[in-house]
Amino acid sequence: MTVYEIEAKIDRLPPHIIPEINDYLDFLLSKYEQKIVAKSKFNFTWEGGLSKLKKEFTSVELQHKATEWR
Repeated sequence: MTVYEIEAKIDRLPPHIIPEINDYLDFLLSKYEQKIVAKSKFNFTWEGGLSKLKKEFTSVELQHKATEWR
């Protein structure tokens, strides 16, 4: 379905329904924009996850280990 087909359907509706359509469109936009924003933000929950290993390994050694695991 194209935007033009949706627009043609909207044009056939009575004018008093347009505000309801607008409200629904705002709802859909807020619903899906939140998901897009949530996906694009960095998540640093892993930060400090390897802190217990800093006494055993240097950061360079950990980098080498990480490449071995790939």
